[in-house]
Amino acid sequence: MIHRLGELGGAAPLAFWLVLLACAYFAVMAARLTVIDVRHHLLPNRIIFPSYAVAGILLVGAAVTGAGAGLFGVPGLRVVAGGGMLWLFYFLLRAVYPPGMGFGDVKLAGVLGMYLGFLGWGHVFAGTFAAFLLGGLWSVALLVSRRGTLKSDIPFGPFMLAGTAAAMLLLPAG
Repeated sequence: MIHRLGELGGAAPLAFWLVLLACAYFAVMAARLTVIDVRHHLLPNRIIFPSYAVAGILLVGAAVTGAGAGLFGVPGLRVVAGGGMLWLFYFLLRAVYPPGMGFGDVKLAGVLGMYLGFLGWGHVFAGTFAAFLLGGLWSVALLVSRRGTLKSDIPFGPFMLAGTAAAMLLLPAG
């Protein structure tokens, strides 16, 4: 996301500010959801549902004003399609094994897919992979340290948010 901000700074000032606002919103949302999910194993709708609107307006607005391709051009469409595809992927995971994932994770996936889709399809895949990698490493650490078992409940939202943040910060925009 930082790479995209640099590109937009001089070329499209309105898109720059929209992306900057989207990043600030993401940071606040991620911090709040991480604390709540760790403490209560819950990703509240009162935070997730408005996040769809905020991310959608800011990111699609940035795609339209920054890329000049409009909503149905590649950047604008990727925001919507990234959210939809990631939501569907997590929904299918939940459908296959409901005890393995809460529906809050499914709802959060759509928002994160919008952020990652704004940057490119590689970000969608990298952010998702990073979430499962980080969650898996944490689970192994809990097992090795005997602080958890194979039946332990682990909040996955923080790993989804961390994977998304890692992809946003570390990968160049596509």
